[in-house]
Amino acid sequence: MATPPPGCPAHGIGPGGLRRLYGPDAEDLGAVYEKLRAEHGSVAPALLHEDVPIWVVLGHAENMHTVRTPSQFTRDTRLWTALQDGSIKPDHPLMPILAWQPICCHAEGDEHLRLRGAVTGAMSTIDHRGIRRYINRATQDLVNKFCEQGGADLVSQFAEHLPMAVMCEILGMPEEYNDRIVQAARDMLKGTETAIASNAYIMDALMRLTARRRAEPMEDFTSHLINHPARLTDEEVGQHLRVVMIVSYEATANLLANVLRVVLTDPRFRAQLKGGQMTVPEAVEQSLWDEPPFSTIFPYIAKQETELGGQRIGKGDGLIFGIAPGNVDPRVRPDLKANMQGNRSHLAFGGGPHECPGQDIGRAIADVGVDALLARLPDVQLACDEHELRWRASISNRHLVELPVKFAPQPQQDVMQQPSAKPMPQQRATNWPAGSPQPQPQPQPTAAEPAAPMPVATPEPARRPGMFRRLLRWWRGD
Repeated sequence: MATPPPGCPAHGIGPGGLRRLYGPDAEDLGAVYEKLRAEHGSVAPALLHEDVPIWVVLGHAENMHTVRTPSQFTRDTRLWTALQDGSIKPDHPLMPILAWQPICCHAEGDEHLRLRGAVTGAMSTIDHRGIRRYINRATQDLVNKFCEQGGADLVSQFAEHLPMAVMCEILGMPEEYNDRIVQAARDMLKGTETAIASNAYIMDALMRLTARRRAEPMEDFTSHLINHPARLTDEEVGQHLRVVMIVSYEATANLLANVLRVVLTDPRFRAQLKGGQMTVPEAVEQSLWDEPPFSTIFPYIAKQETELGGQRIGKGDGLIFGIAPGNVDPRVRPDLKANMQGNRSHLAFGGGPHECPGQDIGRAIADVGVDALLARLPDVQLACDEHELRWRASISNRHLVELPVKFAPQPQQDVMQQPSAKPMPQQRATNWPAGSPQPQPQPQPTAAEPAAPMPVATPEPARRPGMFRRLLRWWRGD
């Protein structure tokens, strides 16, 4: 079927009158999703690249049902009719996303439990306090590189670098962090002519790491993944390291840029942060609602004929998990300007068996990174008009090309400087009789637990006064 010429009212409409999710009329996919919602409701038929039919799940509840019902929907793309009948050719532009791989993201049943268990088991060994300290040091190091200049691009000089520095540290390969691995990670997701070479570069680094840790285990994510009782092969280890690194990197780089953009462009947002009405973690959650790092995840495949959102879904049909359109479902967000403070029911990290296992790390990078950056550059402001900001969008995500800022030049800081040791405060003098029980710090009440009245200590008869007086003097530091 011939494609209508640009400007034609039918442009963007494909076979069967279905809307295309690619091409000139799909540059603003948010608008396309709203047209589909108006025409079809919470689940709509559409066309992927090369006019491959697929269902777009637009409703929040329908998206959650899709990802939480593995008996009906799977990530195993080998069951997709469009792949089985040859509708999707081997050179399809989305093949790197669509192709089945032997990783937990595409597995189900016992194999999914084995692979996913190894990943989550290794995740559970991460020292979150130590990682937050490392995030702060890495932030200070990045800011040191541009703080004296009075200006920077917070995408290319900060948001694209901080997540990779942290992921290299977590995986146990800090020596691999440099500009090249950052560029390779971004390049391999763009579908460029060099994407295959970029992927090979990253896999080479990860397989070298796997071999080193197989021979000499250390206390890092890779070693724990290798030594997990699931007994992953070197190839399985390398492929899962790639998934963890790239997904965490891309999602967090986009999240950082989005949070910083809102802080810099929305005066109310920044005022709430400065005034204490909103914390950085709450700002991150708001951004996950408004501009999720990944717009969609696909495909999910129907394992049997079923109904979803009033549509009959055939066995083997492909579906798009619509994160961005689900987050703006008018049934859960009738007012898109309303503050979602404290509400974590967004779709940004998925759900069900394939819910993102590294979401706490992503949140930590954004929380600590943004907070530390704003502390170092308290007067930072956008160096252009908001309408001049440029975006690069695809069916998978939408991210800022650059975020130029200006600020008063600041001196560099010693990122390795340890906080000065402060002496313990002197104990308050008391007239408690020797041998009396000393007052203990009272636990702080929680939201669900009302504060109990402060107990009044009742002196007891002193016993063995000599020993207790010595103990009391030692405790006071006399």
